[in-house]
Amino acid sequence: MAGSAEHQGTSAFARVVNDIEETAIAVILGLMVLVTFVNVVLRYVFAKSLIWGQELTLVLFAWLVIFGVSYAFKVTAHLGVDAIINMLAPRGQRILALISAACCIIYAILLLKGAWDYWAPFGGFDATSGRWFPTGFENTRDQAWYETEQIPIPEWLRFIEPIFNEGEEYEKLPRFIPYFILPFGCALILFRVVQATIRVVTGKQASLIVSHEAEEAVEEAAAKNAGD
Repeated sequence: MAGSAEHQGTSAFARVVNDIEETAIAVILGLMVLVTFVNVVLRYVFAKSLIWGQELTLVLFAWLVIFGVSYAFKVTAHLGVDAIINMLAPRGQRILALISAACCIIYAILLLKGAWDYWAPFGGFDATSGRWFPTGFENTRDQAWYETEQIPIPEWLRFIEPIFNEGEEYEKLPRFIPYFILPFGCALILFRVVQATIRVVTGKQASLIVSHEAEEAVEEAAAKNAGD
């Protein structure tokens, strides 16, 4: 993961977001390995299994993917085609980079709206009105009664029942908890895209796509071998 030198010159909020992403990715990977390992041991040694293990692993994988999308913007790990861009002069490359950044911001906003509108009913919240961009809020559902298929609800989460389920007891984990990654992850993606756009505007970054470190490393290795 990123070292302390990478955080120099960034705002406190950006450092907090970075720590959240890196910690979440590490924890999710660890939990996925742990749940899968325990399930394998239970199945082949004790002829039992965690009936909710597969569903939990799928949920964790979804969280990992969405966290990874936002983090990849930070480290410019997203792939892109730059064959045409490389044919242009530096000024043209910068203009196209700014246009692509603006398109990504608009797309991220639309993605965030769609993610919130999908998640809100599961949590008993109001979805946004407006077809493309939010124009307000409209009531969709007041009670968050949808549950996951197999994942049990931890006892320490029972306090949410009077808040979200009108006091009714949950038998399984309510869906709005694992689904929360949708609006939260899309908000992180929007933040990272805006952050990358600022770096492009200030000249600290050439584009939003992956750098050519791999190609440069291959060229350096070839040159070294030729020299030997």
